[in-house]
Amino acid sequence: MRKILIYLCGFSLAVSIGLITSVSAQELKIGFVNTDRVFKEAAPAIRSQKKLQAEFAPRDEEIKVVDAQAKAVKETLEKNGLTMAESEKRKLESELARLSREIQRLQREFREELNLRKQEELKVILRIANEKIDKIAIEEKYDLILQEAVYRSSRVDITDKVIKALAND
Repeated sequence: MRKILIYLCGFSLAVSIGLITSVSAQELKIGFVNTDRVFKEAAPAIRSQKKLQAEFAPRDEEIKVVDAQAKAVKETLEKNGLTMAESEKRKLESELARLSREIQRLQREFREELNLRKQEELKVILRIANEKIDKIAIEEKYDLILQEAVYRSSRVDITDKVIKALAND
């Protein structure tokens, strides 16, 4: 009985080793995509960035105009504050406080809306990039493509292929 049990254990071990080596003999093709580079260097990302700059340039100019007004009021107060009437001084201080609040409000709204639009644009770029990555994976028979990795070899980096595929759109 003991001999049969030892024989069965040895047989199952041999079969297991055979299965493991046959599975590992099949090569696993892995790729890596650096999404940060795609978001910075790909043609759709560059177009998106230019589009956002053009879209938000007028609002940035508006903030600069209000900021220039506030600086002018502040300079007037610093230059002539000692010699001007108290009522006019209070009026300018009140105007400076109003302009400061206006600048803060405009900057806050600008940041919030810009961040919202950036997120919308990134979603579109990510969707397009994922379509290209899927196409590359199918055409080149990749088993796995990662977008995050602690370590990766340049041998598995397909970021340039993805950026090139996105440029062809």
